[in-house]
Amino acid sequence: MDHDLIISGAGPAGLCLARALSGHGLRIALIEQQPLAALQQPAFDGREIALTQHSAQLLRSMGLWERIDPQALSPLRDAKVMNGSSPFAMVIDHALGGRSELGWLVGNHHIRRAAFDAMHASMQQHGDITLLAGESVSHAHTDSAAAHVKLAGGASLSARLLIAADSRFSATRRAMGIAADLHDFGRSMLLCTMTHEEPHQHAAWEWFDYGQTLALLPMNDDPSTGQHRSSVVLTLPSHEIDPLLTLEPDAFASQMTSRFARRLGAMTLVSTRHAYPLVAVYPRHLVANRFACIGDAAVGMHPVTAHGFNFGLLGVDNLSGLLRAAHARGEDIAAPSLLARYEREHRRATRPLYLATQLITRLYTADTPPARALRNLALRAGERFTPFKRLVAASLTGSH
Repeated sequence: MDHDLIISGAGPAGLCLARALSGHGLRIALIEQQPLAALQQPAFDGREIALTQHSAQLLRSMGLWERIDPQALSPLRDAKVMNGSSPFAMVIDHALGGRSELGWLVGNHHIRRAAFDAMHASMQQHGDITLLAGESVSHAHTDSAAAHVKLAGGASLSARLLIAADSRFSATRRAMGIAADLHDFGRSMLLCTMTHEEPHQHAAWEWFDYGQTLALLPMNDDPSTGQHRSSVVLTLPSHEIDPLLTLEPDAFASQMTSRFARRLGAMTLVSTRHAYPLVAVYPRHLVANRFACIGDAAVGMHPVTAHGFNFGLLGVDNLSGLLRAAHARGEDIAAPSLLARYEREHRRATRPLYLATQLITRLYTADTPPARALRNLALRAGERFTPFKRLVAASLTGSH
């Protein structure tokens, strides 16, 4: 057999899983369709990741945290939820979580680079990871003895276990015959970095405005100009996003300033703009014979709750712990009971919030008068009910 484990996808989840398993006597193959240069120097893609305290601790334990530029790590102290033109906001204060911040904000490209560097250092130290960049899985199947993979380049590999970590639209998961429930919201997100006149106080915003949804993710001040800076997310019907991508920067900045009702003062575009379709995905199964999904291939979350990558790290931690323990005992790392336990625990951790997110999103993007009234009532009730806010704070910090 060529390897003990094949990981399809070297995004953050796949890289973190390889890093978590390296040095424990397992032979790992890591397959990624991007070229090596793109893994070594990931490009800015607009996405800023909100990390829970638990996720931050997992990154520290895998040696990623210290590889991220401290200036790129911005504390996420509070969270605000707003509705329509009302100045009222439900505020989730960091004090409710018992920490000086709810979590941390860091660019996806910084996480990807740190994950690659940590994986590569472990690969150099232990010699137990084979990285196949510029390749992809074209066919996969399993039998009682092994998982078998054929690559687009023609090579064939076998291993005791195959892991899909290749996005929410995972081709590897599909090749294994696992269906997924997809919810296409018919909207797209535009992401970019902007500076602005008014301070954000390191509070994240989720603003369900009428006809649009706005999010503000607080970054550290611009190191070169000292200006207040945030990652901005605008969600609109997909056909309305495309024209915004090609607006002249000044015209775009003027429109975003208006969309934010000048609550941040004048805004200025300081990055490239990126758009992504808004699609949530939950597979019918997370495991099969000698096969498992992690990362977005296991749960493709709507970003409103900021838990996508946090769930990915949770799955990496869960699965890697089970695999290391089984291997140390001389047991089959693809034993049905082991994979069933992983699936059971990961579903229990992710399914309730996935379903709740679907309900929240439907309510807060509906623009009928009853829906507007209902969500106003819900926000005001939530603001007054401290136990509910403590529950939200615990979710944001990763302590619940």
